[in-house]
Amino acid sequence: MAMAGRLRSSFPHFQKILRSDSLSSPQRSTLLCPAFSNPEFSRDYSSASPPKEQKVKVPLTMFGVSGNYASALYLSAVKANALEKVESELLDLVEASKRSPTFAQFMKDLTVPKVTRIKALTEICAQAKLSDITRNFLLILAENGRLRQMEIIAKRFTEATMAHRGEVKAIVTTVIPLPAEEEKELKETLQEILGQGKKVKLEQKIDSSILGGLVVEFSQKVFDMSIKTRARQMERFLRDPANLGI
Repeated sequence: MAMAGRLRSSFPHFQKILRSDSLSSPQRSTLLCPAFSNPEFSRDYSSASPPKEQKVKVPLTMFGVSGNYASALYLSAVKANALEKVESELLDLVEASKRSPTFAQFMKDLTVPKVTRIKALTEICAQAKLSDITRNFLLILAENGRLRQMEIIAKRFTEATMAHRGEVKAIVTTVIPLPAEEEKELKETLQEILGQGKKVKLEQKIDSSILGGLVVEFSQKVFDMSIKTRARQMERFLRDPANLGI
């Protein structure tokens, strides 16, 4: 992904910023967005207010700090007609933090001075050409000491965007990747269960510990058809004298 590449290229400069001890007062004043006076997430993350306020609702109820931040970001992204772009940028940032130990440590380390965090993120956002909404959102997280929660916030935000699109995430765990034909059949079966108005978004996971078969998770349901689980069931059956008619 182009954005992911720009993120990686910005890390050397990012490390130099982290090594700087302080910033001058003029620099501090230019880093913060004007609307940062609100201490948490209640302001709009977009850089300019729309001419007419849109009535937008989050498609699912989310609780806790991560849910509140994700909900606020969702509302701003919808109003700016930038939902998919913001989602893509957040996911790229999460992936970048997983691939860069320095960036990941920076996101979690509360000992990094606030002004340093804000300057570093401002530079990263500029080089990665992130949208105003994503940039301002990250700066709010930095301002409020919430960068360490970006991954869970991004996850909650994605849950909201999927609900917006009528998508239901299904996770299928197998020992080896499903062949294309079997993946298609599984997706069609799940689609029939969900009915019209919903779309299945299938995610595959590989786990050799299940030994064979598959495990499907979707809509808060788990269908465990793994060889490992069947073996355990058989073991319990054989150990239970009642099942043997004794």
